[in-house]
Amino acid sequence: MQVTATEAKNRLGFYLSQAEREPVHVLKNERVAGVIVSAARYAELIALEQKKTLAQRKREFNETYKDWIAEQNAHHEAQGLWCEGLVAWRDQS
Repeated sequence: MQVTATEAKNRLGFYLSQAEREPVHVLKNERVAGVIVSAARYAELIALEQKKTLAQRKREFNETYKDWIAEQNAHHEAQGLWCEGLVAWRDQS
């Protein structure tokens, strides 16, 4: 089910009861800005997230952001750290 943000605001109680049966997608500027789900479904989602190991979450992060990570690593290799030379205790010679 999809509703506009204004409709969700005006009839929140109704859509909260609808969320017990199915997720309610809330549209803002013609795109899904949020989803109303039941408390039970939310608890299920949290439980699923907590079952992932740190290694799994790290692997997912690295896969999702691999292009950004590669870009940052390339920038670091080419430019070094932005703060190099600004360390007060390091000899500047």
